[in-house]
Amino acid sequence: MLQNSPELKSKIDQLWNKFWSGGISNPLTAIEQITYLLFMKRLDELDQKRQADAEWTGEKYTSKFTGTWIPPEERNWPAAEQRPIEKRSLRWSEFKRMQAEEMLQHVQGKVFPFLKDLNGAESNFTHHMKNAVFIIPKPALLVEAVKTIDDIFEVMEKDSKEKGQAFQDIQGDVYEFLLSEIATAGKNGQFRTPRHIIKLMADLVQPQLGHRIADPACGSGGFLLGAYQYIVTELAKKAGAQDLKPDEDGFIRTSVAAALTEKAQAILASSLCGYDIDATMVRLGLMNLMMHGIDEPHIDYKDTLSKSYTEEAEYDIVMANPPFTGSIDKGDINEHLQLATTKTELLFVENIYRLLKKGATACVIVPQGVLFGSGGAFKALRQMLVERCELKAVITLPSGVFRPYAGVSTAILLFTKVWGPKDKVAKPATEDVWFYEMAADGYSLDDKRSKQEGFGDLQDIIVRYHARNASSDTNRTSKCFMVSRTEIADEKNNFDLSLSRYKQDVFEEVHYDAPGVILDRLIQAEVGDVDEAELTKVQGGIVRQLLELKGMVG
Repeated sequence: MLQNSPELKSKIDQLWNKFWSGGISNPLTAIEQITYLLFMKRLDELDQKRQADAEWTGEKYTSKFTGTWIPPEERNWPAAEQRPIEKRSLRWSEFKRMQAEEMLQHVQGKVFPFLKDLNGAESNFTHHMKNAVFIIPKPALLVEAVKTIDDIFEVMEKDSKEKGQAFQDIQGDVYEFLLSEIATAGKNGQFRTPRHIIKLMADLVQPQLGHRIADPACGSGGFLLGAYQYIVTELAKKAGAQDLKPDEDGFIRTSVAAALTEKAQAILASSLCGYDIDATMVRLGLMNLMMHGIDEPHIDYKDTLSKSYTEEAEYDIVMANPPFTGSIDKGDINEHLQLATTKTELLFVENIYRLLKKGATACVIVPQGVLFGSGGAFKALRQMLVERCELKAVITLPSGVFRPYAGVSTAILLFTKVWGPKDKVAKPATEDVWFYEMAADGYSLDDKRSKQEGFGDLQDIIVRYHARNASSDTNRTSKCFMVSRTEIADEKNNFDLSLSRYKQDVFEEVHYDAPGVILDRLIQAEVGDVDEAELTKVQGGIVRQLLELKGMVG
């Protein structure tokens, strides 16, 4: 996490301050402009790396900066009037040497339009970038920003070598830190999911190559990236990769897709789908995935709870942290959603159930209120999870996991769809539910979220979840145990899924000294070792009152 690299943190703070003082004070606008610059830098670096890799392996690779580029508005002009631009001049490493005025005009008029057109006129990326604007107003601000981003990448390279953390994971941290500046938790209850929690959830659902994977409220694409990294790592292990080491949270991850065949890379890229209702977040998500080597990400602008979203039973895996505390306009709720509520945290879970194919699995973060809320829609949702799905696990997270953005208590729900929404339930799908109370995630649970010794409960959860056993996981005083569906569904519990409902607390008997002994100690602390005769002479003050109290209690 970035908190553990003060140098990197201070560089990013400098970048923010430059944008503030340069006249861009809206955090969302600032991060969008910073992302465009990061994207330009990363695009150049990735392209050069791929060229070098291709030369080394003897494979064919065509650089994105080879040849000329004609701006879209000139493409219908007569050939003699067109003004082709050398793509090489659009590289970060080329334009960063220009004088301030020339650089701003070049980036604004040529590099940014090229970026928007990067994947061709028909691509999803070009479609969502259509309304994007480059609004850095001053040449001096652009020069400063370019220099600071170069410095940031230098520190990232150094940290990558010294700390053994993957370069792109550090880049993910930088991006995460930038995004955290967007008014912390948004008005729809959106906030960032820490990367180690995403990795935990990927290890629980274990996505495979060929699975269709979705996040219906994807923000900047963290869960899609988490699934991608998990799959690439598993493929690298199968290919015999030797140098894979656990990261600071105990997870083994790589994003180096070099071991993937072209076909595998194409399957993987086409199987990740994300949606968001914020056009800016869609653009940020697209660039985030492209910066991690997914050339044509499928992230779209869509409200997945609305009438216009019609997908159903499409996906093998859904991983999500949908917005909490939001409500949706009743008139626009998709008529296929049957819960009688406008609460988004409930509607999203029902929608995720609908998105799953039969036999497919979801791993979703919900506010803990979903586990025990007494309203009709809350109970109906829990009953659906227990009867129409195999509810595999309820993992409660400590309330500090989302700090500094939010202090809300949350839980992870893990369930597999068995019965469709219109099927008659012949037999409830869940037999037993595994509960785990996470106490620590390897970071302090205050606003600083500094790294602690060890991995907290992260690795323990993965090991115990995959080894869970209804006949042996019966100790209700331990941090994990299993509860039968019949107990959860009985009249007393009424589908309550809160861990505290089933956990048994162990009370230790505490022995206290007699009141007279405690009072003797207090008197001695006041006056020292004094005999009884001396004490009787004391006329007032606290000692007199203690003596009177002692007389009362005997």
